[in-house]
Amino acid sequence: MLERAFIGGLVCGVDEAGRGPWAGPVSAGAVILDANPRRIPKGLDDSKKLSAKVRESLEIEIKAKAVAWGVGFASVEEIAALNILHATGLAMCRAIEAMAVKPAFALVDGNYRFKLPCEVTTVVGGDGKSKSIAAASILAKVARDRLMGEMDGRYPGSGFASHKGYRAPIHAEALLSLGPCEIHRLSWGPVKLALMGKDPLLVFADQDEAAFGVAE
Repeated sequence: MLERAFIGGLVCGVDEAGRGPWAGPVSAGAVILDANPRRIPKGLDDSKKLSAKVRESLEIEIKAKAVAWGVGFASVEEIAALNILHATGLAMCRAIEAMAVKPAFALVDGNYRFKLPCEVTTVVGGDGKSKSIAAASILAKVARDRLMGEMDGRYPGSGFASHKGYRAPIHAEALLSLGPCEIHRLSWGPVKLALMGKDPLLVFADQDEAAFGVAE
């Protein structure tokens, strides 16, 4: 494991979920796995490659077997105030600060060096290379999906339990028929289009972040 390259301090994996959606917060997970291979859950992988059922099962196992773990969020208001990149860093800081045991090093998925409460090493494609990053990605994804399911009850007809705030035809239909709610990211291109009565899907998926709020 990549974690074995670090000597003299505990290493946590850090990853986020929810940078690209049209609605909802961005979340982050941080996990310090046990050095004993028998205490590392089997099947850890990039959360996007796992079914919801598998992710939820692994979440329970990660929390039971990890040396420490934490989850943090940055709200829609914080995303608007800071931009999505810096809001992601805030969620990561909160995830690390929520851990019962503090790490000396953090392995962070991607190539951006966030300012975190410990030394940072970036790992491109980290959720497929580091088990602790994979574990963090699972915690972040499950926590955010759970929250968006709760938001579905608060905003009837939104479909949040299904699309979790991401780009989807049913989300576009709900935006056009109901308008945005309090947890929509109003600076996002698709949401702006909906406010003008235009189809939010006119913005291509790869433009959702690049054009609306991700740049530093």
